[in-house]
Amino acid sequence: MKFKIRTLCAALTLAASASAVQADDLLQIYQQALTNDPVLLQAKAQRDALYESIEENRAPLLPTISASVGYDKAWKDPGKDTSGVTGRVNLDQIIYDHSAWVGLSLAEKAASQADSAYASVLQNVIIRVTSAYFDVLTAKDNYEFQGAEKRAIERQLEQTKQRFAVGLTAITDVHEAQAQYDLASAAEILAENTLLNSYEALREITGIDHQNIDILDTQRFSAGTPAPAASSDWIKIAETSSLDLMAQRIAKDIAQETITLYKAGHMPSLSLNAGYSKGIEQKTGNVDDPDFDNSSIGVTLSIPIFQGFKVSSQVNQAQYQYVEASEKLEQIHRRVVKDVRNNFNNVGASISSIRAYEQSVVSSESALKATQAGFEVGTRTIVDVLNRTRDLYDSKRKLSDARYGYINSIMALKQAAGTLNEDDVLAINNGLKTTEKM
Repeated sequence: MKFKIRTLCAALTLAASASAVQADDLLQIYQQALTNDPVLLQAKAQRDALYESIEENRAPLLPTISASVGYDKAWKDPGKDTSGVTGRVNLDQIIYDHSAWVGLSLAEKAASQADSAYASVLQNVIIRVTSAYFDVLTAKDNYEFQGAEKRAIERQLEQTKQRFAVGLTAITDVHEAQAQYDLASAAEILAENTLLNSYEALREITGIDHQNIDILDTQRFSAGTPAPAASSDWIKIAETSSLDLMAQRIAKDIAQETITLYKAGHMPSLSLNAGYSKGIEQKTGNVDDPDFDNSSIGVTLSIPIFQGFKVSSQVNQAQYQYVEASEKLEQIHRRVVKDVRNNFNNVGASISSIRAYEQSVVSSESALKATQAGFEVGTRTIVDVLNRTRDLYDSKRKLSDARYGYINSIMALKQAAGTLNEDDVLAINNGLKTTEKM
């Protein structure tokens, strides 16, 4: 077991040493996601398709021109066969069709809604990349802390064995230290597996394997209060900037205009029709082969009178869908307010927990030193030392988690308010540092 663990540690050390110079930072990984993330590319394709639908819905308002050519031959009495070639050009133009204009307006609104949806997906890419990035750093810190804890317990185990050999401690202390060492070894293996899996989650977004990434510069890190400093101000920002709210407001407008579209089914339409045709006829045995030209122009007025209550039913459905869209807007508004308040509270809690865990690390270090000194003179047991060791590394892990939790909460707050953008990625990236060479 020891050989396997050491082999894994050596492999990870060599991999980190080989790739330390080429460590990726958050901004690089975000830019890779912009190019390779399937979720973002799907949203972009959907947006582009909806913009194309604008041209499709504009087409009925533009002239339609068609041409046709025909050839026919008739066999009559001997010597009196006839044949002819006819060509025709037609032009149709809508003069008035309210439903066509409403359809174009709906297509434009749908494209605008797709813009908001795409921008929302862009923000979500930032969240997913940032979350996955700091999941890696969390797993990496946990693996390093677990390894350090195991090595500390290993030293205590060796010390306990030496004390037992000279009769200064009981065999139970050796067994206790050995049990804690075995638990720490198992935890280290699990921590390494979590680290590998977190790298895989990052690869899922970018499509690129990442062997090493920049780490948080804890010396420069500072958990500041978000600006503005009141949740009510963030809610006001969200009510005007939230992309989810923007998209649903457009959806409500679309639902309202769909009512107008179906009501247009009761309205008349007027169109212009024009045509020109030319024909050549040939008769066997007859020198008189007259050509003919025909021109026509007219307007068509179409008045729907009764369609079996179809239009009325469509209008009623559209009205119900408008109510649904209105209620969904209220639902999203409440969710956005909740998300803003929750994330604002999370930021505040993270700031407080960071300060508390910083003090906890200092206190745990002092407690461990005091307990080790007590163990040396016989006033404390090895169990006390092991407990204080575990407390120290637990405090370090929680401090690390709190720092990353603060960053994720800040990003989530800005996403909920609709202000999250690439500048926020750059700001976090500036707080990172390259992993030191092994």
